[in-house]
Amino acid sequence: MKAKIDHLKTEMLVALRSATTETEVRDVEVQYFGRKGSFNDIMKGLKDLSDEEKRTVGQLANQTKKELEQAMEDRFAALEMGRLGKIAEEEWMDVTVSGTKPQVGHRHLISQFIDDIEVIFGKMGFSVAEGREVESEHYNFNQLNIPPDHPARDMQDTFWIKNLTDHVLRTHTSPGQARYMEAHKPPIRIIVPGKTYRKDSDATHSPMFHQLEGLMVDTDISMAHLKAVITHALQQIFEDPSIQTRFRISYFPFVEPGMEMDCTCPICHGSGKLPNDVPCRLCKQCGWLEIGGAGMVHPNVLRNVGYDPDKLTGFAFGMGLDRMVMIKYRVNHLRLFFENDLRFIRQF
Repeated sequence: MKAKIDHLKTEMLVALRSATTETEVRDVEVQYFGRKGSFNDIMKGLKDLSDEEKRTVGQLANQTKKELEQAMEDRFAALEMGRLGKIAEEEWMDVTVSGTKPQVGHRHLISQFIDDIEVIFGKMGFSVAEGREVESEHYNFNQLNIPPDHPARDMQDTFWIKNLTDHVLRTHTSPGQARYMEAHKPPIRIIVPGKTYRKDSDATHSPMFHQLEGLMVDTDISMAHLKAVITHALQQIFEDPSIQTRFRISYFPFVEPGMEMDCTCPICHGSGKLPNDVPCRLCKQCGWLEIGGAGMVHPNVLRNVGYDPDKLTGFAFGMGLDRMVMIKYRVNHLRLFFENDLRFIRQF
């Protein structure tokens, strides 16, 4: 029996050394230690031995089994080390080499511009107010003194909300001033930046665009305050202290008097020409750019929000932020802001 155990041990060790995969090692294990394996046959034969032989052969069998089990574990470990060594050779890498840095995004140019605007007006004492993009007809038109027959209410100019009676996608940020005045007492200094919507689309217009609303209400507010605020803000926005402004009479239902705001061209500085007598294409050689509308807050608007127009006055203005960005950064088409072309976005 001892000779049989020794022979089985030698035979199994040879089989383990010949095994080149984990599957083959498992097959050897089943062949010798399985329920019908060779080692199990030896253990069954112990019942036919004398007590002395059982004790001696049993100890040898147990010791041999432990040695063979350890041999199997060693073979498994050797195969695993071989597999890892092969991977290390075939997939070698220098861990000291710097890795590829992940691409990190940044705020969109228009968002950056709005942040800058808020800082500029914040230094002049203006707070930032927010408005609703889906607005009621009452605030978008009625509270702002826009008559029922005004063209702005037409279906071809305004996005009316289906299945939501008397609601629109706001056509300007001006409803924000009406809501703010209803909720706050004067004095008031606010700007309302945000998205607005109109049925318009070309190189300088989009159905969705960004607008900046400004409002100041107090006693004795005049056109002089409006001109001073606008002029200083534009000089900061375009980083050009030579910027000048002018007002041209116009009509807006929510201000009286109403006017268009112009500023000197930040490219040709109002001359209409670039160096070497090259005509300025931005201002079309006139030296001025239209930047928005403004005026003194209409008395009806003040009454609508519960203010006394005999005691309070104020000015309001609105500017298209997208066009301001186009002017400052020399962007020639509005759609570039919304096409998500990384070649464009990464420039800013």
